[in-house]
Amino acid sequence: MSKILIVEDDLSIQALLHDFIQEAGYRVVLAADGVEALARYSEQSFDLILLDIMLPKIDGYGVCEVIRQKSDVPIIMLTALDSEADQLKGLDLQADDYITKPFSMPVLLRKIAAVLRRSAKQSDEPQTITYKDLTLDLEGYRVYARRESIDLTPREFEILRELITHQGRILTRQNLLQTLWKYEFFGEERIIDTHIKNLRKKLGAADYIETIRGVGYRIDKEDEKPIIC
Repeated sequence: MSKILIVEDDLSIQALLHDFIQEAGYRVVLAADGVEALARYSEQSFDLILLDIMLPKIDGYGVCEVIRQKSDVPIIMLTALDSEADQLKGLDLQADDYITKPFSMPVLLRKIAAVLRRSAKQSDEPQTITYKDLTLDLEGYRVYARRESIDLTPREFEILRELITHQGRILTRQNLLQTLWKYEFFGEERIIDTHIKNLRKKLGAADYIETIRGVGYRIDKEDEKPIIC
C-alpha cells in the first residue's frame, strides 16, 4: 500500500484530502506547515507527497527544494497559485505535477495513480552500489562502510559514486566538474581536490581513492567489480 504525505495548512482541505485518499486505498500522513513536512519526511519514507505552496514557516517551494536535494520521491503541488510563473517555478524545482485549486478529487486520484505508476517503473533502476565494504544508497545519498553510516555532503557522495561506477578509469578534475556541476560552476577546478581530501578523511580505512599525479583520480582497477542492484 503506497504511503502519501499530505502537506496542507487549511485544515478543512486537509481533512477532505485525508478522507478521500485514504478511502482510495492509500496510507496517509499529514503535515500543516513546511517545518512539520520536512520533519515527517525525515522520519519515514513516502511514495508520494501532495504539497501546498502557501504554507507557514517554510513555503512549498522551499520544502520541494530541500527534498529534491535528497530524493526523487514524486511530488504533486496542489495550490491556489495558478499563474504561469508559479507553475513554471514548481516544475523547475522538479515537481512531478502541478494542480491548481479548486480541483476535482476524482481527477486528483487519477493523477496520483499515474505518478505512482511512473515512479514504480523508475524504481527498477539501480538503488545501491556495493564495492568491497562500501555500500552507496543512491536514493538516500547515504554511504555505509562495514554497516556504519558515513556522513557525506551531496557533492562528496556524487564524486565517490562517479569514481566507483567508473572503476579503473582516471577521472580528471574537468571530467568531474562537467559531470557533477555541469553549468553551475565558474570557479577554480581545484575545488575537486578539497572534496577528495574531505572524502578520504571521512572514509578513513575504507578509502580506495588513488591520486594520479597531474591527471586526476580513480578507484583502483581490481578483480572485484562494483555490484549495482
